[in-house]
Amino acid sequence: MSEATATKEQQIKYENLKEYLRSLGSVAVAFSSGVDSTFLLKTAHDVLGDKCLAITAMSCSFPKRELEEAKAFCEKEGIRHITVESEELEIEGFCQNPTNRCYICKKELFEKIWEIARKEGLNAVAEGSNMDDNGDYRPGLQAVAELGVKSPLRHSELYKEDIRALSKDLGLPTWEKQSFACLSSRFVYGETITKEKLGMVDKAEQLLLDLGFHQLRVRIHGTLARIEVLPDELPKVLENREQIVKAFKEYGFTYVTMDLQGYRMGSMNETLKK
Repeated sequence: MSEATATKEQQIKYENLKEYLRSLGSVAVAFSSGVDSTFLLKTAHDVLGDKCLAITAMSCSFPKRELEEAKAFCEKEGIRHITVESEELEIEGFCQNPTNRCYICKKELFEKIWEIARKEGLNAVAEGSNMDDNGDYRPGLQAVAELGVKSPLRHSELYKEDIRALSKDLGLPTWEKQSFACLSSRFVYGETITKEKLGMVDKAEQLLLDLGFHQLRVRIHGTLARIEVLPDELPKVLENREQIVKAFKEYGFTYVTMDLQGYRMGSMNETLKK
């Protein structure tokens, strides 16, 4: 392995994480194939071996590419992996997209994961939120607390930059992967979430990824698409304007816009501060 990327402080946090996971004895990890949960799962499996189980929820708000990456990672690492159906659109109140939408979804999801964990004789369920998540509106963390789900990365005071550095040292392909959140987070609060519109967003974001954009979101307001990319990639949107507009309209959007503020985490939460 090449020279370590992580600082001494980050390596200490990593050792603390391993010690904490070891203390759990056995764990089911909610695995989305994202930066955080991949690092958590890898570390948990390194420490606990067969006493670590990965569980991934399948739904229309979870892109197929992420599911395939989750399956491929577990196969490569020799980690036992279970997928569970978690169709959010069937949960009462979810489609109306209230401000506590994430709580409604996470509560149902973690109840299903706990059910599997108990059947497997596992002591704990863990999820991959990190210290950066403490600074934004995260109603899903209420469900985490209520159901006794462990948050090892927050327990070890790991931030996203720590996780990326440590992931690079571990040789994880996700160390430079874009941050991802479920597709339902692209909807303005109060707008009805439908399978059709989730599909529109999924195809739109996949197009931008295929065009080489790194960190992005396609937010949906009715039939208007609001593209968020990193500020230094804004010119690239204009360079590919015709292709993007043509494709987005084929997906079902009437208007295609670019957010001049650029990508930022949780931009839909800005409406809650008014």
